[in-house]
Formats: sequence, structure tokens, C-alpha cells
Amino acid sequence: MEKLTSPRVIDTILRKNNLHFNKRFGQNFLTDENIVRKIIEAAEVDKEDLILEIGSGIGTMTQVLSEFAKKVVSVEIDRKLIPVLKETLADCTNVEIVQGDILKTNIRKILGDDLGKMPLKIVANLPYYVTTPIIMGFLESDLPFETMTFMIQKEVGERLCGKPGTKAYGSLSIAAQFYSDVTIDFNVPAHVFMPKPKVDSIVVSFKKLSQPRIQLEDQKLFFKVVKASFLNRRKTLINGLTMNTDYEKETILQVLEDCGIAPGIRGEMLTGSEFAKIANGLFAFEESAEC
Repeated sequence: MEKLTSPRVIDTILRKNNLHFNKRFGQNFLTDENIVRKIIEAAEVDKEDLILEIGSGIGTMTQVLSEFAKKVVSVEIDRKLIPVLKETLADCTNVEIVQGDILKTNIRKILGDDLGKMPLKIVANLPYYVTTPIIMGFLESDLPFETMTFMIQKEVGERLCGKPGTKAYGSLSIAAQFYSDVTIDFNVPAHVFMPKPKVDSIVVSFKKLSQPRIQLEDQKLFFKVVKASFLNRRKTLINGLTMNTDYEKETILQVLEDCGIAPGIRGEMLTGSEFAKIANGLFAFEESAEC
């Protein structure tokens, strides 16, 4: 079985099938076997696992995943690549290829009876343009996965793992860390892709929590408060909340005082737990106002 990370092999496959890299689908194929194996190692894939892969490409990572997992179900959006995958993965008897858009695919349906019988792990070299919708879609779902390991744009990966007080920290950091433990595994330089992207990549892993680490009275309100606090990063917390929510300034000031949070601080300095205190305080205010 030829290694699909070889630039020569990739070029031959594309020429043979009269294919071109599709910018619409963010296609960048890996050309480094060691990187592929490091991703699979970071995902802790073993022979008992059911793997959901997003974006098969020509089967570069799928091929190696099949060596380590019990079963691989790979979803590929590009119809033109399906005949190619049937050829490149012909020897991989534990791989099932599904044509479709992962954002519109019924995951439970395609995994079928295997879901729940084997540990589910999600692995992908994600297209940059749909990274956030895919990640948040899985985190917010009730799909019983153990881990997700994604290669994504480096800047987005750093934001997902951002800590209070840093430039990378924002509403995306809080949302991702609300649902999971997020860790950076390693960086990936642009030159190991074909074609070479304009930015570097990073491999990030998520371990979904059995329940969110923050206790909330109203989850929707919590994320509303978080978003409002980061819409104007240079604004103080009180100004951000006043400008971007429907609450009166006096109400917000009282809630912040009750929470022991200075109104002049910027949102980027607050932890998820502190945002939860504010949201819960506003919820309590609404509840009392209705009585």
C-alpha cells in the first residue's frame, strides 16, 4: 500500500483523476507521515475505538487510522473524491466512507449500532473555514464521544485554549472550556501541506466533560453576558455589558458589586466562573423583578 503522504503519489492521484485542490473545501493534504502518526498518537487511538474522521481527502490520515482503530467512519464533502477513496483505501477493510457535509450529516445515523458499543473518538485535519462551527457543534451536541483531536489554524487553536488576561482569550475560549478540557498537542508548520497554506497549524485535543464545570441558572444568559463583554475588548466590563445587553446600568452595577467584581475591569480579565456569577446574579434579578 503506497503512502498517501508522498507528494509524488498525491500528484499522480490528482492527475490520474483529473482533480485539482478545491479551495471551496479548504483542501490541503498532509505530506508528512510523522505528523499523521503524531496526530493519531495525540488522539490516543487504539484497537477498541470507533473513529469518526471529518474530511477524508485522498485518504491520507484515514489510511493510518485504519491501522490503529477497530473501525473508521470518514465523512468527505467532495463527491469527486469518493471514487479516489475507493481506490486508495481498497485494502482498508475497516473503513467506511460517507459522502456529505459534516455540518448537515446525521452522525448517529451513519455510526449506527456501533455507537455506544465502542469508545468514540473524533479526528480530523479540519478546513480552516469551518473550524469553529464544527468544534462547537460537537461540543454542544449530546454525541457520546470521549475525545476530539483536530489539526486547525494555529491562531484558532490558541484562542480555544486561551487564558484570562492574554490576547488569545475570548468568548471562544470560554465556550470551548465550558464543555471540555482543551489542550494544545503540537504545532504543525505550513510546509508539510500540499498546497502550502499561508498560515501554520496546530493540533488541539478536547476531552468532553460529563457535565459543564460551571453551574448556571441560565446557560443562554451566561453566553449572552460573555459575548457582550468581548464585543468591544477595549471597553470596561460595565460599559460592555451596558452597551451590548438590555440591562440598565444601575442593575449591572449592583450585580457586579454583589459579585465582588470591579466594574472598571475588562472582560478579558475574568474567568468563566466570574462570568457565571454575573449571569446568575442577573438571572436572580430577573426572577425577583417578576415576583
